[in-house]
Amino acid sequence: MRHVGLTMRVVRSPEYPEDRDALAQDWARFLGAAIPDCRWMGLPNLGGQAAAHARAWAIDALVFTGGNDLGEAPVRDATEEALLRFALDAGIPVFGVCRGLQFFQSFHGGPVVPCPRDAHVATRHPVDFGPGVPGPAARVVNSYHARGVRRESLARPLAPFATTPDGWVEGLRHREAPLTAIQWHPERGESADPSDVALFRESLGLSPLREAASLAEADSCESFLTPFTFPPCVR
Repeated sequence: MRHVGLTMRVVRSPEYPEDRDALAQDWARFLGAAIPDCRWMGLPNLGGQAAAHARAWAIDALVFTGGNDLGEAPVRDATEEALLRFALDAGIPVFGVCRGLQFFQSFHGGPVVPCPRDAHVATRHPVDFGPGVPGPAARVVNSYHARGVRRESLARPLAPFATTPDGWVEGLRHREAPLTAIQWHPERGESADPSDVALFRESLGLSPLREAASLAEADSCESFLTPFTFPPCVR
């Protein structure tokens, strides 16, 4: 059984002088549908200590979620850098969403640039998929980003598998490591899209869901049903 760790956005509390780590509730629904056979947890923004925390909780797969532009929350940037280095060294799978795709590009030395807001912010647009990607060769996805990655500027170790007709990268993979990212938000649909579920599971090294009925289990996840046992380092 995989233990999946999700990075979280940093949110400034309007009522108290403190920063908080947050995960959209949409993720619980999507993960309940996509990985009912896994345990998952949110990972706090601990900067350079994040990798040790992930090891203590036996995390063997990572999801880099959306929220926070690069540079907006330095502690999150440091956390995700530490986690990505940990994952690449350990060979564990990583799946990035929105900011996650941009972070992977920046981490590998590629530029992240502004994109047309009317075509990419709070809208939907078509995406073309390369061979071997689960689902149809083209479909329409949601879009909630003001910055993105141009195909011609993709960092050298990364390869695109999904692009818009005008040349923006919507999906990428590392050429050697088990690292995958998409620019759209699979968790924001009213229900989990079967193509997103298939890609998500494949990217995390999981076998396909054998029965379509599993997609209806959106309200369940073993993370909520299994009591936590704290590792020795935090007792």
